[in-house]
Amino acid sequence: MRILHVTQGYHPAIGGTEFLIQRVSEELKNKWGDEVTIFTTNCFSGEAFFNPKLNRMETGWSEYNGVKIYRFPVKSHISRFFRIPQAIAYRLHVPGNQYLRLISSGPIIPGLKKAIKNYSTDIISAASFPLTHMFTAQQAAKETKRGCIFTGCIHPMDNWGFDRQMIYKAINRSNHYIALTEYEALFLNSKGIDKERITVIGAGVDIEPYYKINTREARKKLGIEEDGSVVGFIGQIAEAKGVGTLMKSMIRIWKELPNTNLLIAGARTLYCDKLEKEIAMLPEEYRKKVFIKYNFLTDEKPDLYAAIDILAYPSGFESFGIAFLEAWAAEKPVIGCKQGAIPWVIEPGIDGLVVDYLDHLGLTGALLLLLKNPSWAKSLGEIGKKKVLENYTWSKIASRYREIYIEYSNSKLK
Repeated sequence: MRILHVTQGYHPAIGGTEFLIQRVSEELKNKWGDEVTIFTTNCFSGEAFFNPKLNRMETGWSEYNGVKIYRFPVKSHISRFFRIPQAIAYRLHVPGNQYLRLISSGPIIPGLKKAIKNYSTDIISAASFPLTHMFTAQQAAKETKRGCIFTGCIHPMDNWGFDRQMIYKAINRSNHYIALTEYEALFLNSKGIDKERITVIGAGVDIEPYYKINTREARKKLGIEEDGSVVGFIGQIAEAKGVGTLMKSMIRIWKELPNTNLLIAGARTLYCDKLEKEIAMLPEEYRKKVFIKYNFLTDEKPDLYAAIDILAYPSGFESFGIAFLEAWAAEKPVIGCKQGAIPWVIEPGIDGLVVDYLDHLGLTGALLLLLKNPSWAKSLGEIGKKKVLENYTWSKIASRYREIYIEYSNSKLK
């Protein structure tokens, strides 16, 4: 089968959607021999869609793990121009502000629609909302009478990003929608999308690289040679992901358990400047307990998770949270938030804990509970690993994607 994935970023770009599409694409290619092509941007992160100063990758064709990739240049200066007008229009509830938000978030990709129309493929699959390429992919599919599947990665709690009727109209026009959790599916039902148009699949993890990794050696690679436990945040380093909340919690943790270390790992973002200033203001005895790993490679993930005792990922905007699966693959307990899709992924008291979003006192309590009860914490991680093996390996996730693609490969958009 010939499959075209249209997505905002692709390896080495870092992000949940980016990794999801990468691993599904690789499984389709390597397990079933499908011809998989990626149309994506030359940006390392979504911030580059509206910030022309950030670094870019080379445009044009390349290949990675058997998957063909074409990277388009992004006109970020256009989106940047609309950042202030859209903010004003959104705050004042000006009619049509959803279109200003669309342009301001980007990515503006000249030539994408024409390229999709001219590319020979059996099915077009696009991820993720609320970005412009989703609508471009659907329009190109309609004009060439081919099927279009959406993986929307909807964050219902993010009103600025997803409170847009244009998104739900586009989903209703698609051939089918792949949701990451039942929570997302129910939310879309409430927006008028029929249950029959949605399949819940989820995300995955490669379990094998997490076997038999020595924790002490993993910590040594990161420069963590201090004794004591390690709390980890591994993912997109952003304020909305709860990094600031975690920092507030750690100040309280250090007062009670001073030998606790903190590892923060992820792609460097604009928020990191603020984070580094906060860390610099900490007392020296706390500063030396903070370890930061920017722009790590995918192959380094198992070591990162092996190095920690607990994953604290107090994000308020997640469509799934692949980081939880990765922590469970390493048999680590997790802490997430009682918001959005997270309670549909974590079973509180079974494989992790959940706290209120932005509640640093609640997060402190959850961390102390796990840090002071290591045997129980270990059992939570072990149960999480069983869940991963049963439901969330990439082979199983890709197989479910392929079933959808086969079913709609001969379909046309309305």
